[in-house]
Amino acid sequence: MSTCRLLHGVAEAAQSLTDRKIIAIPTETVYGLACRADDDDAMRKVFAAKARPSDHPLILHVAPEMNIEGWALFSDSALTLANEFWPGPLTILVARGALTSDVVTGGRDTVAVRMPSHVLAQEVIRTIGIPVVAPSANSFGHVSPTCAQHVIDDLGNVIDGVLDGGPCDIGVESTIVDCTTSPPQVLRVGAVSRADIERVLNTPMAEVDGKVRAPGMLASHYSPNCSMHLATSRVEAETLAVSLRKNHRNVAIIDHVDNITEYARCLYSDMRSAAAAGADDIIAVLPTGEGLAEAIRDRLSRAAA
Repeated sequence: MSTCRLLHGVAEAAQSLTDRKIIAIPTETVYGLACRADDDDAMRKVFAAKARPSDHPLILHVAPEMNIEGWALFSDSALTLANEFWPGPLTILVARGALTSDVVTGGRDTVAVRMPSHVLAQEVIRTIGIPVVAPSANSFGHVSPTCAQHVIDDLGNVIDGVLDGGPCDIGVESTIVDCTTSPPQVLRVGAVSRADIERVLNTPMAEVDGKVRAPGMLASHYSPNCSMHLATSRVEAETLAVSLRKNHRNVAIIDHVDNITEYARCLYSDMRSAAAAGADDIIAVLPTGEGLAEAIRDRLSRAAA
């Protein structure tokens, strides 16, 4: 049985963070496992709860009108992107400030920063008055949570509470852009597209060198507790399903290619539901296009790796 408490509103969630506890909070992308960014011990608890490697950097989450000069140093390109896309699903990698701990950055000289648009996340951060770290509230490398129950299913026995903000509006993690390089690089695709960033900065993005500088860059990630297969069409998915079922495999197909927004919103929930229902194999139909479609392809490719 879960020992995780459902928190009753922003005030209780903020008090939990002030009391140096680790709690899950909703954002528009996925639920995050939050603690104060000035508390190394609490952040180590976050790493332990997720079984996350200690050198895998965290993202600072900030609120509107918060002064973060001591935490992060923004270049002109970073400020331009923040002014255009914040609050929202864009994380910006910048030079770290003196207040940012090595625990946050994994010992790097850069830090990733995001301003979520979810009103509950904003109010919690604003109430405590400093940034929080909030990696996805699930076991490291597994499927991210998009509702409070997902968090309880994964981490209910190892965290102090969860603030239920309903299902996440977007459903996949934020775009990450590295503004410490010239030109900037998109390290992780999300709801803010590469084309959107290039339009705002009026410059093409550089190619990524493959080094892990931010969350979500590992080849294998977002993995359900069953085998994952990819198909380029519904017909291909159905054909593969017939073949697998001949071997007495329980197969689920995920296909929302006609509605990309819905695909992103439902992706992780569908993966979790299929695994919970006893699927041996999940076959996901890959969407075409850019923006969220590219983000969905990225998550599915890593889940199947």
